[in-house]
Amino acid sequence: MQAKIKTSGLTEPARSWSLVRTGLWVSIVIAVAAVIRRVVALMHPVTSGPPQMVALDAVFVSHKALTLAHILPALAFVLLIPFLYARRFARARWVERILFPLGAIVGITAYAMSTDSIGGWLERSAVLFFNTLFMFSLLRAWQLRGEQNRKLGWMTRAIGILLGIATTRPIMGIFFATSPLTHLAPSQFFGIAFWIGFSINTVAVEIWLRSRAGRLKLERTAVERAA
Repeated sequence: MQAKIKTSGLTEPARSWSLVRTGLWVSIVIAVAAVIRRVVALMHPVTSGPPQMVALDAVFVSHKALTLAHILPALAFVLLIPFLYARRFARARWVERILFPLGAIVGITAYAMSTDSIGGWLERSAVLFFNTLFMFSLLRAWQLRGEQNRKLGWMTRAIGILLGIATTRPIMGIFFATSPLTHLAPSQFFGIAFWIGFSINTVAVEIWLRSRAGRLKLERTAVERAA
């Protein structure tokens, strides 16, 4: 009986991290796909198709440079996330050296883009709130860069918030799919989708970080990086 209990205790953190890792990869794939789709739409704008999508693309095309300045660093940031937790790259300090400036660029340009939010004040409020949390988490991680465990905790918070944009995508998809019934336009549901998506990620990451499995994973990763 004791052996079973011990085994269960050892596998719980691994099982928890497996679920988190799956969610992480799904979010990364969605985020990368969203950026690629946006870059293509910016480089080759279309004038035919669903009116809502055409109008949406036109908004981003109207400030193409700012959009690219935001999404390309965000793409690089997202692609580097797996390296931060990979045991093979535990001693690779270059990952953090690149992530911090990339994160700063993403955050600053997000503030700039919020001045012309599609979803109006509701979307703007979500961007200002969660982007400030992202920037604060990134700053705390940088300040604690000499303390591996705490630094990883704050970096994980920043990553979770940033990947909230991936969580908003299926939520927006639901709004788009149901728009013939709800008669809601993107300007009406973008803000709602942003608040829901970013809230889900922020709360989920915080719960995991405060769980036993989350603490053990960070401690183990911190030890590997400090070795």
